[in-house]
Amino acid sequence: MTELTHVNDRGEAHMVNVGAKDDTVRIAVASGGVRMQPATLEKIKSNQVKKGDVLAAARLAGIMAAKKTPDLIPLCHTIMLNAVSVDFEFVSDDFIKITASAESTGKTGVEMEALVAVSVSALTIYDMCKAVDRGMTIQDVRLEKKSGGKSGIYERGEPMTKIVGVCISDKKGEKKHDIGTGILRDDFGLEGDAHSCAGGHRQLSMLGTSSIDKMVKLGADVGSGSFAENLTVQDDEFKLYNLAIGTRMRIGKDILVEVTQVGKECHDRCAIFKQVGTCVMPVEGIFVRILKGGAVKTGDTVTLIS
Repeated sequence: MTELTHVNDRGEAHMVNVGAKDDTVRIAVASGGVRMQPATLEKIKSNQVKKGDVLAAARLAGIMAAKKTPDLIPLCHTIMLNAVSVDFEFVSDDFIKITASAESTGKTGVEMEALVAVSVSALTIYDMCKAVDRGMTIQDVRLEKKSGGKSGIYERGEPMTKIVGVCISDKKGEKKHDIGTGILRDDFGLEGDAHSCAGGHRQLSMLGTSSIDKMVKLGADVGSGSFAENLTVQDDEFKLYNLAIGTRMRIGKDILVEVTQVGKECHDRCAIFKQVGTCVMPVEGIFVRILKGGAVKTGDTVTLIS
């Protein structure tokens, strides 16, 4: 187990002596975000917040805070920063993602500088907008990656997998067939699928390959689309059905979905049930709402983002 470096032999907090360390280029990237009402985010995007340009203020606040890190965190060293950057991304209609990077050439890392930049940027967004939305929440402030120094490279390992089937059916109740590529629309669903409907905010169904494998082992003749799922996902590393309600995933570069339901009531004994006496979809299939649509295809990555 790695020992705590900021605690001495007597159990007292102390500042680590880094004098003997080599000077190396140290880089750290941190992220976080602010969740808010969609109307609040729209005010930020259109620069209608009375206090002024929210993101410009938040960016400057984050950069200034990074330079003040040793004044805020008691045992941090004073270091010379080569660069600090703060960037924002509107990942949905109610969430602004903040990414900060810090770089220094010296004897100790800049993880805290990056984390402080994200935190103070988020607090500044809250301060600028609290008059219209006191329910905003600051979420998921964390180190994404760092490099330099004796400990080498660290990069957060998010569970990542891929789409192995994009499936539609011409009629409700029919087995779906894999079309390889499709379009997801947040007000419609998967284009071409009988279950999609304009203006209906149709949920998208997903099923993991581990669930299909269970049925194959029982003797069922099934594959991608057999369970009427829209997207079949390779889930060897993590199981789709273990995801919590509210979990968000990015598909490819642009698509954003959120888990709304795990499992569903099975009203009829489907053909699969009649084959082997059970079916995984009512328990292990998941449903998501499309927060941001786009083109989806077999091979696209699926990344957990919150």
